[in-house]
Amino acid sequence: MIGEDGAKWASGDNTSFIAEGKYWVNNHAHVIRPNRKIIIDEWIVYFLNFSDLTPFITGMTVPKLNQEKMRSMPIPLPPLPEQQRIVSILDECFSVIERSRNNAEQNLKNAKELFESVLQLTMDNGKLKIERLGNVAKHSLGKMLDKNKNKGEPKEYLRNQNVRWFEFDLSDLNEMPFLDNENEKYTAVKGDVMICEGGYPGRAAIWEEDYPIYFQKAVHRVRFHQPQYNNWFLYYLYHLDSSGKLKEHFTGAGIQHLTGQSLAKLPVPIPKPNEVQTIVRQLDALRAETQKLEAIYQQKLLNLEELKKSVLQKTFNGEIN
Repeated sequence: MIGEDGAKWASGDNTSFIAEGKYWVNNHAHVIRPNRKIIIDEWIVYFLNFSDLTPFITGMTVPKLNQEKMRSMPIPLPPLPEQQRIVSILDECFSVIERSRNNAEQNLKNAKELFESVLQLTMDNGKLKIERLGNVAKHSLGKMLDKNKNKGEPKEYLRNQNVRWFEFDLSDLNEMPFLDNENEKYTAVKGDVMICEGGYPGRAAIWEEDYPIYFQKAVHRVRFHQPQYNNWFLYYLYHLDSSGKLKEHFTGAGIQHLTGQSLAKLPVPIPKPNEVQTIVRQLDALRAETQKLEAIYQQKLLNLEELKKSVLQKTFNGEIN
């Protein structure tokens, strides 16, 4: 069985499979019933899931693989015993690849969970003083985007799409007008914690650039009275998000927000001033090591996927003996 539309036709990641049992099929799928005297089911599936099917696809808006094009598709057809032998090799090879992929995914999960478990032990140890954010930091929203009312010179600004966890995506900054007297009110400077108000409420990063940047109303700016707590607070927000506790502070049934009022009331554990920088340095080092491990395992997953495609390519090019 193979999908008529919506598949990744050119990627070697198509959507054909062997149906076990009885299925109801709509008009968005093809049912293939092979002549098993000359071809086995698994050979067809491996071929269709590997092949670049774009030459047989029609339609620009909604690409489709229609029956006429399906029937015209050439398929290599070695003798049945050879098909069975090659399929057996592929099954064994892909079983090894799948086990390796599962191991890499588990290692990736373990690396993330290690960092999150250390955060939990650090933040929830019950020994830290709890303060409302509004008592220890200033916070404000950026400028409302209003084309009819906004005046001044066009300036690039941060919106919530630009704020990622621990970093910013500055590749697609938008512009809106700002007046000179709005600089202090609507700019972030080095060290400020920038937090999404909506979109992905609570997602945050620290502005580390030496130049200031404007920000929109969809983003909070937080400045602690004692700046050494800015980085600590970023880790605390990440901990709340990964543990699911941050959503307790959201408002809205459908589209959720982390409002300024909720942010002001947010309880924050506060280490002693002479301890917080040491804790942050330790968390920075652990996060850096975790990121290295994640990059290694992500690359392993990509390599395994490429290996799978390479094996299939060699198979249907007649290079597997």
